[in-house]
Amino acid sequence: MKKLISIVVPMYNEESTLEILYEELNKVVLSMEDYSFEYVFVNDGSKDRTLSILKELAEKDERVKYLSFSRNFGKEAALLAGLQSAKGDLVVTMDADMQDPPALLPEMVAYVESGEYDNAATRRVSRKGEPVIRSFFARMFYKLMRHMTDINIVDGARDYRVMSRPMVDSILSLQEYNRFSKGIFAWVGFETKWIEYENVERSAGETKWSFWKLLRYSVEGIVSFSNTPINLASYLGLFLTGASMIALFLIVGRALLFGDPVAGWPSTASIITFIGGVQLFVMGVMGQYISKTYMEVKRRPHYIIKESNLKGDK
Repeated sequence: MKKLISIVVPMYNEESTLEILYEELNKVVLSMEDYSFEYVFVNDGSKDRTLSILKELAEKDERVKYLSFSRNFGKEAALLAGLQSAKGDLVVTMDADMQDPPALLPEMVAYVESGEYDNAATRRVSRKGEPVIRSFFARMFYKLMRHMTDINIVDGARDYRVMSRPMVDSILSLQEYNRFSKGIFAWVGFETKWIEYENVERSAGETKWSFWKLLRYSVEGIVSFSNTPINLASYLGLFLTGASMIALFLIVGRALLFGDPVAGWPSTASIITFIGGVQLFVMGVMGQYISKTYMEVKRRPHYIIKESNLKGDK
């Protein structure tokens, strides 16, 4: 009996790329005769014709499975839903924009099937075509993650990977609400083979990731896997407390020795503003962790499925 490979693809407003991806996947699948396949497409509350196209593809191809959310829950929720629905012995995760080349699949599957690796993952070795500022901050994010956490997220790592069933099961065992998949993939461990490739631009349409969305995603990733920010806030508070005590003794000593000269308001205002800014910064860092805890304890579902052609899903 042939091994089943599940290809999980989260998508949001991908009507312009969906059929292109489907055709490219079919070309690759034809060359992999030793395996059977299922395509698990997760429609993350798209506002265009993405769902309609998925239904059309499902009618003519029984390999096409789809889940459609009641609204946009985000890529992390869509990725989780796809992994939970995938039945394959091997599971592939990839984006719908064709920046994850389907042609790499045979090589990636071969590495996992060799038994030496549990996971074949991809990373971009260049960011050709991306805005310079965006590329700079992306590299800074990966450096920060390596220095501030105990997990190693490779620079340029993509969500495009082939995973063994044990690795997928270990990922699904982590049920936290605030999910950062790149961090989770690294945290669970397992032997990983990294496959490098040059950056590929979208086949059609526009990216859904603005600079601010990426920045927010980066902050969520750091907060989810590191206590360093709140530790730094504590150290900063301790340092400023010590500095203020030293300043107090110096002010009292100066007043006793030289009297109390008229103090200028600019320096006073600057000090108050600085201390106030630091306090707000520290409170903001603490707020990030408190908000994460708040979302976790509410135990809301990661997503709500509105439509699906998978048995057992509504």
